Amino acid sequence: MMRIPPLQALYFTQFLSAFADNMIIFIVLAIMRQEGYPGFYIGLVQSAFLLAYVVCAPFVGPFADRNAKSWVLLVGNTVKAIGILLMMTGLSPVLSYLVVGIGAVTYSPAKYGILPELTNSKEALLKANGKIEGYTIFAILAGSVAGGMLAEYSLFWSMAVCIGLYLVSIAGTFAIPRTGGNSSIRYNRALRNFISDVKLFFSNPKCRFSLVGTSSFWMSSTVLRFAFIAWIPLMLGITSLDKISMLVAVTGVGIIIGSLATPYLIPAHKYYRSYLYGLMMALLVVASVFMSDLYLTIAVLMAIGFMGGAFIVPMNTVLQDEGHKLSGTGKAIAVQNFINNTMMLIGMGIYTGATRAGVTAPVSIVTVGLVLLGFVLYLHFLKKKLIASSVLSIESTGRTL
Repeated sequence: MMRIPPLQALYFTQFLSAFADNMIIFIVLAIMRQEGYPGFYIGLVQSAFLLAYVVCAPFVGPFADRNAKSWVLLVGNTVKAIGILLMMTGLSPVLSYLVVGIGAVTYSPAKYGILPELTNSKEALLKANGKIEGYTIFAILAGSVAGGMLAEYSLFWSMAVCIGLYLVSIAGTFAIPRTGGNSSIRYNRALRNFISDVKLFFSNPKCRFSLVGTSSFWMSSTVLRFAFIAWIPLMLGITSLDKISMLVAVTGVGIIIGSLATPYLIPAHKYYRSYLYGLMMALLVVASVFMSDLYLTIAVLMAIGFMGGAFIVPMNTVLQDEGHKLSGTGKAIAVQNFINNTMMLIGMGIYTGATRAGVTAPVSIVTVGLVLLGFVLYLHFLKKKLIASSVLSIESTGRTL
């Protein structure tokens, strides 16, 4: 019987899980059209998902570090499947997506936290991060397109396919070794310990660089996804969900390429160079609203994705590496999820309020680009400190030798 290598099994499991995750948002859009929900309702649905990440963050890190991470992946996917079942029964999309969010926040620390266990060097960890990010974004691309097409065809079958994908993903976790967790971890001090972990990670220059970078990326990406969904019909005259989903997914193609190219563009020890790609991403976002030609728009969206992929992968890698040393990778990813999703929740809250107030999609897109630019400039400031501290560390090591 053929045995699947653990890393390949993880990529397979992650791909199917992320594929289903990204079908859901277009299923919700179809439900909104069918039942006559107002346009800003999609912001409420996404905010419910992000709220699960913010509220559960103090507890999922200890949960991931206490248990075998392959088992945690199974639990997370099971909860997500339950959320889709609730949606099928007619429960409010906001509440159903909240349950999916609880599954997703449970799943996430194990997805990244298991990588140091399955790799044996920083370079291997960087490549594994690039691949899992690439598979994830490919799943976002394919899941978005499939979600748009299936939701146009049948809401029932689109949700049934989601559940089926989660079940197959669950089966894939059995090919991943169940390494023991830290049974000494307790949940009764989880909140207090989590606050200490947040302070610990922000006090570490490398982790602070990563947390600021990843949170600014995900806040921008989340708001941009919905802003582009609103902008495409306005500027390009495309209104069908399947075609909109294809255009939005173009950014995902770029992120896949950028993620897979990252190990060749940015050496692991020079992760701080990633801010340059964040800078180019921000400038392209601002420029995108001036595009009215379909093919030029596709090229710019793909370029935005490429820059985003090269921006995010090195920062994920350095956080996992440093977090593993400081207090456990699961806790590091939980802190990252909390910061990222708090920023995303703030971004979606502002975007939802702005949409209700009549702010147009192009204005929202430009604003997001400028906010991202501000964060990238802050990363440039942090980069100088990181380089200085690295030089001092090398000199100190040389004197010791």
